[in-house]
Amino acid sequence: MRDLLIISIVAVAAVLALRRPWIGVLLWTWLSIMNPHRFAWGIAYSAPLAAIAAGCTLVGLLLTRERQSPFQGPPVTIFVMLALWITVSWLLGVDMDGDYPQWTKVMKIYFMTLVALCLLRTKQQIVAFAWVTTGSLALLGAKGGLFTILTGGSHRVWGPPESFIADNNEFALSLIMAIPLMYFLLRQLTKRWQQHIMAATMLLCVASAVGSQSRGALVAIVGMGSVFWWRSRNKLAVAVVICLLLVFALPLMPETWWARMSTIQSYEEDASAIGRLNGWHVAWEVAKNHFFGGGMSYQHQHFFTLYGLYNTDVIAAHSIYFQILGNHGFVGLAIYLALWIATYLTAGRLRKEAARFPQASWAADLGAMAQVCLIGYAVGGAFLSMTYFDLPYNVMVMVVLAYRWVKRRAWESETEMPLLEALGLRRAPPTRIGVSR
Repeated sequence: MRDLLIISIVAVAAVLALRRPWIGVLLWTWLSIMNPHRFAWGIAYSAPLAAIAAGCTLVGLLLTRERQSPFQGPPVTIFVMLALWITVSWLLGVDMDGDYPQWTKVMKIYFMTLVALCLLRTKQQIVAFAWVTTGSLALLGAKGGLFTILTGGSHRVWGPPESFIADNNEFALSLIMAIPLMYFLLRQLTKRWQQHIMAATMLLCVASAVGSQSRGALVAIVGMGSVFWWRSRNKLAVAVVICLLLVFALPLMPETWWARMSTIQSYEEDASAIGRLNGWHVAWEVAKNHFFGGGMSYQHQHFFTLYGLYNTDVIAAHSIYFQILGNHGFVGLAIYLALWIATYLTAGRLRKEAARFPQASWAADLGAMAQVCLIGYAVGGAFLSMTYFDLPYNVMVMVVLAYRWVKRRAWESETEMPLLEALGLRRAPPTRIGVSR
Protein backbone atom coordinates (compact mmCIF):
# COMPACT_ATOMS: atom_id res chain seq x y z
CA MET A 1 0.00 0.00 0.00
CA ARG A 2 2.83 2.39 0.89
CA ASP A 3 4.64 1.59 -2.37
CA LEU A 4 1.47 2.19 -4.37
CA LEU A 5 0.88 5.57 -2.71
CA ILE A 6 4.43 6.79 -3.35
CA ILE A 7 4.47 5.61 -6.96
CA SER A 8 1.06 7.20 -7.58
CA ILE A 9 2.21 10.56 -6.24
CA VAL A 10 5.35 10.45 -8.38
CA ALA A 11 3.39 9.43 -11.49
CA VAL A 12 0.83 12.24 -11.15
CA ALA A 13 3.44 14.91 -10.35
CA ALA A 14 5.70 13.73 -13.19
CA VAL A 15 2.88 14.08 -15.72
CA LEU A 16 2.04 17.54 -14.39
CA ALA A 17 5.73 18.48 -14.68
CA LEU A 18 5.60 18.07 -18.44
CA ARG A 19 3.35 21.17 -18.66
CA ARG A 20 4.44 22.92 -15.49
CA PRO A 21 8.06 21.89 -14.94
CA TRP A 22 8.36 23.80 -11.67
CA ILE A 23 6.16 21.06 -10.19
CA GLY A 24 8.91 18.63 -11.20
CA VAL A 25 11.35 20.68 -9.12
CA LEU A 26 9.08 20.20 -6.10
CA LEU A 27 8.82 16.47 -6.80
CA TRP A 28 12.60 16.09 -7.09
CA THR A 29 13.06 18.05 -3.86
CA TRP A 30 10.61 15.83 -1.98
CA LEU A 31 12.30 12.65 -3.19
CA SER A 32 15.81 13.98 -2.63
CA ILE A 33 15.35 15.35 0.89
CA MET A 34 12.63 13.24 2.48
CA ASN A 35 13.46 10.02 0.60
CA PRO A 36 9.92 8.64 1.10
CA HIS A 37 10.73 5.58 -1.02
CA ARG A 38 13.28 4.49 1.60
CA PHE A 39 10.40 3.86 3.98
CA ALA A 40 8.77 1.41 1.56
CA TRP A 41 9.45 -2.31 1.38
CA GLY A 42 8.54 -3.17 -2.21
CA ILE A 43 9.18 -1.90 -5.71
CA ALA A 44 9.21 1.77 -4.69
CA TYR A 45 12.34 1.28 -2.57
CA SER A 46 14.66 0.74 -5.52
CA ALA A 47 12.59 2.22 -8.37
CA PRO A 48 14.29 5.11 -10.26
CA LEU A 49 11.76 7.65 -8.97
CA ALA A 50 14.23 10.54 -8.79
CA ALA A 51 15.34 9.85 -12.37
CA ILE A 52 11.71 9.92 -13.52
CA ALA A 53 11.16 13.23 -11.72
CA ALA A 54 14.31 14.74 -13.21
CA GLY A 55 13.55 13.46 -16.72
CA CYS A 56 10.01 14.86 -16.82
CA THR A 57 11.24 18.16 -15.38
CA LEU A 58 13.89 18.50 -18.08
CA VAL A 59 11.36 17.72 -20.83
CA GLY A 60 9.08 20.36 -19.36
CA LEU A 61 11.99 22.80 -19.15
CA LEU A 62 12.66 22.38 -22.87
CA LEU A 63 8.98 22.85 -23.78
CA THR A 64 8.08 25.79 -21.54
CA ARG A 65 8.62 29.45 -22.24
CA GLU A 66 8.44 30.28 -18.55
CA ARG A 67 12.12 29.85 -17.85
CA GLN A 68 14.90 32.24 -16.99
CA SER A 69 18.68 32.31 -16.73
CA PRO A 70 19.88 30.54 -13.58
CA PHE A 71 22.48 33.26 -13.00
CA GLN A 72 20.37 35.40 -10.71
CA GLY A 73 23.09 36.64 -8.35
CA PRO A 74 26.70 36.30 -7.13
CA PRO A 75 26.03 33.12 -5.10
CA VAL A 76 24.99 31.29 -8.27
CA THR A 77 28.20 32.26 -10.09
CA ILE A 78 30.27 31.00 -7.16
CA PHE A 79 28.13 27.86 -7.04
CA VAL A 80 28.94 27.07 -10.69
CA MET A 81 32.63 27.72 -9.98
CA LEU A 82 32.41 25.20 -7.13
CA ALA A 83 30.81 22.58 -9.39
CA LEU A 84 33.54 23.07 -12.00
CA TRP A 85 36.34 22.88 -9.42
CA ILE A 86 34.86 19.72 -7.89
CA THR A 87 34.80 18.16 -11.36
CA VAL A 88 38.44 19.05 -12.01
CA SER A 89 39.37 17.74 -8.56
CA TRP A 90 37.58 14.46 -9.30
CA LEU A 91 39.29 14.07 -12.68
CA LEU A 92 42.72 14.66 -11.13
CA GLY A 93 41.99 12.77 -7.92
CA VAL A 94 43.63 9.58 -6.71
CA ASP A 95 40.71 7.28 -7.62
CA MET A 96 38.65 8.75 -10.46
CA ASP A 97 36.84 5.48 -11.22
CA GLY A 98 36.05 4.73 -7.60
CA ASP A 99 34.86 8.29 -6.99
CA TYR A 100 32.60 8.36 -10.06
CA PRO A 101 29.39 7.28 -8.25
CA GLN A 102 29.82 10.04 -5.65
CA TRP A 103 30.66 12.66 -8.29
CA THR A 104 27.56 11.64 -10.28
CA LYS A 105 25.37 11.88 -7.17
CA VAL A 106 26.67 15.35 -6.31
CA MET A 107 26.44 16.66 -9.87
CA LYS A 108 22.81 15.53 -10.12
CA ILE A 109 22.02 17.61 -7.04
CA TYR A 110 23.94 20.60 -8.40
CA PHE A 111 22.32 20.30 -11.84
CA MET A 112 18.81 20.19 -10.38
CA THR A 113 19.71 23.21 -8.25
CA LEU A 114 20.38 25.12 -11.47
CA VAL A 115 17.12 23.80 -12.93
CA ALA A 116 15.27 25.15 -9.88
CA LEU A 117 16.88 28.55 -10.48
CA CYS A 118 15.64 28.41 -14.09
CA LEU A 119 12.03 27.51 -13.29
CA LEU A 120 11.06 29.11 -9.97
CA ARG A 121 10.12 32.74 -10.38
CA THR A 122 6.89 33.81 -8.67
CA LYS A 123 6.23 34.23 -4.97
CA GLN A 124 3.87 31.26 -5.05
CA GLN A 125 6.55 29.03 -6.58
CA ILE A 126 9.30 30.17 -4.20
CA VAL A 127 7.12 29.68 -1.13
CA ALA A 128 5.95 26.28 -2.43
CA PHE A 129 9.61 25.30 -2.82
CA ALA A 130 10.20 26.37 0.79
CA TRP A 131 7.20 24.32 1.94
CA VAL A 132 8.36 21.15 0.21
CA THR A 133 11.99 21.56 1.31
CA THR A 134 11.09 22.30 4.92
CA GLY A 135 8.02 20.10 5.17
CA SER A 136 9.96 17.05 4.02
CA LEU A 137 12.20 17.37 7.06
CA ALA A 138 9.44 18.57 9.38
CA LEU A 139 7.45 15.36 8.89
CA LEU A 140 10.51 13.24 9.63
CA GLY A 141 11.34 15.42 12.63
CA ALA A 142 7.82 15.21 14.06
CA LYS A 143 7.94 11.43 13.78
CA GLY A 144 11.35 11.32 15.48
CA GLY A 145 10.24 13.76 18.17
CA LEU A 146 7.25 11.62 19.11
CA PHE A 147 9.54 8.57 19.22
CA THR A 148 11.95 10.42 21.54
CA ILE A 149 9.16 11.48 23.89
CA LEU A 150 7.53 8.04 24.00
CA THR A 151 10.83 6.26 24.65
CA GLY A 152 12.19 8.86 27.07
CA GLY A 153 15.14 9.56 24.78
CA SER A 154 16.63 6.12 25.47
CA HIS A 155 17.09 5.38 21.74
CA ARG A 156 18.73 7.41 19.01
CA VAL A 157 16.76 8.89 16.12
CA TRP A 158 17.98 8.07 12.61
CA GLY A 159 17.24 9.52 9.18
CA PRO A 160 15.99 7.80 6.01
CA PRO A 161 18.11 4.75 5.11
CA GLU A 162 20.72 5.14 2.34
CA SER A 163 20.40 8.93 2.24
CA PHE A 164 22.68 11.87 3.01
CA ILE A 165 20.99 12.16 6.41
CA ALA A 166 20.74 8.48 7.34
CA ASP A 167 23.20 8.94 10.22
CA ASN A 168 21.82 10.32 13.47
CA ASN A 169 24.27 13.25 13.45
CA GLU A 170 23.50 14.45 9.93
CA PHE A 171 19.77 13.94 10.47
CA ALA A 172 19.87 16.05 13.64
CA LEU A 173 21.66 18.93 11.91
CA SER A 174 19.20 18.89 9.01
CA LEU A 175 16.33 19.26 11.50
CA ILE A 176 18.07 22.11 13.28
CA MET A 177 18.54 23.92 9.97
CA ALA A 178 14.89 23.34 9.11
CA ILE A 179 13.57 24.91 12.33
CA PRO A 180 14.15 28.58 11.32
CA LEU A 181 12.62 27.82 7.91
CA MET A 182 9.61 26.39 9.71
CA TYR A 183 9.37 29.62 11.69
CA PHE A 184 9.38 31.52 8.38
CA LEU A 185 6.49 29.36 7.16
CA LEU A 186 4.67 29.81 10.48
CA ARG A 187 4.71 33.57 9.94
CA GLN A 188 3.02 33.08 6.56
CA LEU A 189 0.11 31.17 8.10
CA THR A 190 -3.00 33.19 8.87
CA LYS A 191 -5.07 30.81 11.01
CA ARG A 192 -4.29 30.24 14.66
CA TRP A 193 -4.74 26.47 14.55
CA GLN A 194 -2.27 26.23 11.67
CA GLN A 195 0.26 28.28 13.60
CA HIS A 196 -0.18 26.05 16.67
CA ILE A 197 0.42 22.92 14.60
CA MET A 198 3.57 24.41 13.10
CA ALA A 199 4.84 25.52 16.52
CA ALA A 200 4.24 22.02 17.90
CA THR A 201 6.09 20.52 14.94
CA MET A 202 9.04 22.81 15.62
CA LEU A 203 9.19 21.58 19.22
CA LEU A 204 9.02 17.97 18.05
CA CYS A 205 11.91 18.62 15.67
CA VAL A 206 13.95 19.98 18.59
CA ALA A 207 13.09 16.85 20.58
CA SER A 208 14.10 14.68 17.64
CA ALA A 209 17.43 16.49 17.24
CA VAL A 210 18.17 16.16 20.96
CA GLY A 211 17.05 12.53 20.86
CA SER A 212 19.57 11.79 18.14
CA GLN A 213 22.25 12.10 20.87
CA SER A 214 24.42 14.09 18.47
CA ARG A 215 27.03 16.29 20.11
CA GLY A 216 27.46 18.36 16.95
CA ALA A 217 23.72 18.94 16.87
CA LEU A 218 23.77 20.20 20.46
CA VAL A 219 26.48 22.71 19.57
CA ALA A 220 24.47 23.78 16.51
CA ILE A 221 21.34 24.25 18.64
CA VAL A 222 23.23 26.54 21.01
CA GLY A 223 24.77 28.58 18.18
CA MET A 224 21.61 28.89 16.12
CA GLY A 225 19.44 29.47 19.20
CA SER A 226 21.65 32.40 20.21
CA VAL A 227 21.26 34.01 16.78
CA PHE A 228 17.52 33.31 16.79
CA TRP A 229 17.18 34.99 20.19
CA TRP A 230 19.22 37.99 19.03
CA ARG A 231 17.08 38.38 15.91
CA SER A 232 13.74 37.93 17.68
CA ARG A 233 11.53 40.95 18.25
CA ASN A 234 10.59 39.89 21.77
CA LYS A 235 13.83 38.72 23.32
CA LEU A 236 12.39 38.29 26.81
CA ALA A 237 9.58 35.98 25.68
CA VAL A 238 11.95 33.87 23.58
CA ALA A 239 14.40 33.63 26.49
CA VAL A 240 11.63 32.47 28.81
CA VAL A 241 10.49 29.79 26.35
CA ILE A 242 14.06 28.51 25.92
CA CYS A 243 14.60 28.38 29.69
CA LEU A 244 11.32 26.51 30.23
CA LEU A 245 12.28 23.98 27.58
CA LEU A 246 15.63 23.40 29.25
CA VAL A 247 14.11 23.09 32.72
CA PHE A 248 11.46 20.57 31.71
CA ALA A 249 13.15 18.64 28.89
CA LEU A 250 16.76 18.09 29.95
CA PRO A 251 16.02 16.33 33.28
CA LEU A 252 14.00 13.76 31.30
CA MET A 253 16.97 12.68 29.16
CA PRO A 254 18.53 9.32 30.10
CA GLU A 255 22.02 8.81 31.50
CA THR A 256 23.31 7.65 28.12
CA TRP A 257 22.49 11.09 26.67
CA TRP A 258 24.27 12.93 29.47
CA ALA A 259 27.28 10.64 29.20
CA ARG A 260 27.59 11.31 25.48
CA MET A 261 27.15 15.08 25.80
CA SER A 262 29.77 15.26 28.56
CA THR A 263 32.46 14.18 26.10
CA ILE A 264 32.23 17.60 24.43
CA GLN A 265 34.41 18.95 27.25
CA SER A 266 36.58 15.86 27.71
CA TYR A 267 37.21 15.28 24.01
CA GLU A 268 40.83 14.28 24.64
CA GLU A 269 39.56 11.16 26.42
CA ASP A 270 37.04 10.24 23.72
CA ALA A 271 38.25 7.83 21.02
CA SER A 272 35.83 9.14 18.37
CA ALA A 273 36.91 12.74 19.00
CA ILE A 274 40.56 11.75 18.68
CA GLY A 275 39.72 9.96 15.47
CA ARG A 276 38.09 13.13 14.10
CA LEU A 277 41.13 15.23 14.99
CA ASN A 278 43.30 12.66 13.22
CA GLY A 279 41.02 12.80 10.16
CA TRP A 280 41.20 16.60 10.12
CA HIS A 281 45.00 16.49 10.30
CA VAL A 282 45.11 14.06 7.37
CA ALA A 283 42.79 16.36 5.36
CA TRP A 284 45.11 19.29 6.01
CA GLU A 285 48.16 17.32 4.89
CA VAL A 286 46.40 16.02 1.78
CA ALA A 287 45.49 19.58 0.78
CA LYS A 288 49.07 20.75 1.45
CA ASN A 289 50.58 18.08 -0.77
CA HIS A 290 47.86 17.75 -3.44
CA PHE A 291 46.74 21.04 -5.01
CA PHE A 292 43.42 19.61 -6.23
CA GLY A 293 42.86 17.48 -3.13
CA GLY A 294 42.17 13.77 -3.02
CA GLY A 295 39.09 13.82 -5.29
CA MET A 296 35.55 13.09 -4.17
CA SER A 297 37.03 11.46 -1.07
CA TYR A 298 40.38 11.63 0.68
CA GLN A 299 39.52 8.57 2.79
CA HIS A 300 42.25 6.33 1.38
CA GLN A 301 44.42 4.10 3.51
CA HIS A 302 47.71 5.33 2.05
CA PHE A 303 46.84 8.93 3.06
CA PHE A 304 46.09 7.92 6.64
CA THR A 305 49.20 5.72 6.79
CA LEU A 306 51.33 8.58 5.49
CA TYR A 307 49.80 11.51 7.37
CA GLY A 308 48.04 9.99 10.40
CA LEU A 309 48.96 11.80 13.61
CA TYR A 310 47.33 9.64 16.30
CA ASN A 311 46.62 6.46 14.34
CA THR A 312 46.25 5.14 10.80
CA ASP A 313 42.54 4.29 10.93
CA VAL A 314 40.57 5.63 7.96
CA ILE A 315 37.71 7.83 9.17
CA ALA A 316 35.18 10.19 7.59
CA ALA A 317 35.93 13.91 7.79
CA HIS A 318 33.04 14.72 10.18
CA SER A 319 33.31 18.36 9.11
CA ILE A 320 32.10 20.21 6.05
CA TYR A 321 35.27 22.30 6.14
CA PHE A 322 37.80 19.48 6.39
CA GLN A 323 35.77 17.31 4.05
CA ILE A 324 35.98 19.85 1.25
CA LEU A 325 39.58 20.67 2.18
CA GLY A 326 40.75 17.05 1.92
CA ASN A 327 38.60 16.34 -1.13
CA HIS A 328 39.21 19.49 -3.18
CA GLY A 329 42.15 21.36 -1.64
CA PHE A 330 42.51 24.90 -0.37
CA VAL A 331 41.03 26.41 -3.53
CA GLY A 332 37.95 24.22 -3.18
CA LEU A 333 37.56 25.28 0.44
CA ALA A 334 37.93 28.96 -0.49
CA ILE A 335 35.21 28.69 -3.15
CA TYR A 336 32.95 26.77 -0.76
CA LEU A 337 33.31 29.39 1.98
CA ALA A 338 32.78 32.19 -0.55
CA LEU A 339 29.51 30.56 -1.63
CA TRP A 340 28.00 30.59 1.85
CA ILE A 341 29.35 34.01 2.74
CA ALA A 342 27.79 35.40 -0.44
CA THR A 343 24.51 33.63 0.31
CA TYR A 344 24.48 34.96 3.87
CA LEU A 345 25.14 38.51 2.69
CA THR A 346 22.45 38.23 0.00
CA ALA A 347 20.01 37.05 2.66
CA GLY A 348 20.90 40.11 4.72
CA ARG A 349 20.28 42.41 1.77
CA LEU A 350 17.01 40.61 1.11
CA ARG A 351 15.91 41.19 4.70
CA LYS A 352 16.66 44.92 4.52
CA GLU A 353 15.32 45.56 1.01
CA ALA A 354 12.10 43.62 1.53
CA ALA A 355 11.40 45.32 4.86
CA ARG A 356 10.79 48.56 2.93
CA PHE A 357 7.70 47.18 1.20
CA PRO A 358 4.64 45.70 2.96
CA GLN A 359 4.00 43.46 -0.06
CA ALA A 360 7.42 41.87 0.41
CA SER A 361 7.27 41.20 4.15
CA TRP A 362 7.38 37.45 3.47
CA ALA A 363 10.73 37.90 1.72
CA ALA A 364 12.10 39.84 4.69
CA ASP A 365 11.11 36.95 6.96
CA LEU A 366 12.78 34.51 4.58
CA GLY A 367 16.01 36.49 4.51
CA ALA A 368 16.19 36.67 8.29
CA MET A 369 15.48 32.98 8.84
CA ALA A 370 17.79 31.93 6.01
CA GLN A 371 20.62 33.66 7.86
CA VAL A 372 19.76 31.80 11.07
CA CYS A 373 19.62 28.55 9.09
CA LEU A 374 23.07 29.18 7.58
CA ILE A 375 24.51 29.94 11.02
CA GLY A 376 23.25 26.55 12.19
CA TYR A 377 24.87 24.93 9.16
CA ALA A 378 28.17 26.75 9.70
CA VAL A 379 28.35 25.77 13.38
CA GLY A 380 26.96 22.25 13.25
CA GLY A 381 28.67 21.48 9.96
CA ALA A 382 32.05 21.99 11.65
CA PHE A 383 31.52 18.55 13.20
CA LEU A 384 29.52 16.75 10.49
CA SER A 385 30.08 15.63 6.88
CA MET A 386 27.25 17.38 5.04
CA THR A 387 29.14 19.21 2.31
CA TYR A 388 26.94 17.98 -0.54
CA PHE A 389 23.54 17.78 1.16
CA ASP A 390 20.68 19.45 -0.74
CA LEU A 391 19.24 21.63 2.03
CA PRO A 392 21.78 24.51 2.17
CA TYR A 393 21.78 24.72 -1.63
CA ASN A 394 17.99 24.95 -1.57
CA VAL A 395 18.30 27.81 0.92
CA MET A 396 20.63 29.53 -1.54
CA VAL A 397 18.00 29.11 -4.26
CA MET A 398 15.26 30.61 -2.07
CA VAL A 399 17.39 33.59 -1.07
CA VAL A 400 18.63 34.41 -4.58
CA LEU A 401 15.20 34.11 -6.20
CA ALA A 402 13.40 36.04 -3.45
CA TYR A 403 15.97 38.84 -3.72
CA ARG A 404 15.40 39.06 -7.47
CA TRP A 405 11.65 39.02 -6.84
CA VAL A 406 11.98 42.04 -4.57
CA LYS A 407 14.39 43.93 -6.84
CA ARG A 408 12.02 43.72 -9.80
CA ARG A 409 9.02 44.68 -7.61
CA ALA A 410 7.18 41.61 -8.84
CA TRP A 411 4.10 42.25 -6.69
CA GLU A 412 3.12 45.05 -9.07
CA SER A 413 2.52 42.64 -11.96
CA GLU A 414 2.20 39.24 -10.34
CA THR A 415 -1.13 37.71 -9.39
CA GLU A 416 -1.49 34.57 -7.29
CA MET A 417 -3.88 31.88 -8.46
CA PRO A 418 -5.61 29.16 -6.40
CA LEU A 419 -3.33 26.24 -5.54
CA LEU A 420 -5.16 23.63 -7.62
CA GLU A 421 -5.10 25.95 -10.60
CA ALA A 422 -1.38 26.64 -10.13
CA LEU A 423 -0.69 22.89 -10.02
CA GLY A 424 -2.67 22.35 -13.18
CA LEU A 425 -5.36 20.28 -11.44
CA ARG A 426 -8.13 22.75 -12.22
CA ARG A 427 -8.63 25.03 -15.16
CA ALA A 428 -9.01 28.74 -14.70
CA PRO A 429 -12.62 29.90 -15.12
CA PRO A 430 -13.22 31.48 -18.52
CA THR A 431 -13.16 35.22 -18.67
CA ARG A 432 -16.70 36.58 -19.07
CA ILE A 433 -17.03 39.26 -21.73
CA GLY A 434 -19.99 41.55 -21.44
CA VAL A 435 -22.54 41.25 -24.26
CA SER A 436 -24.88 44.10 -25.02
CA ARG A 437 -28.53 43.23 -25.17
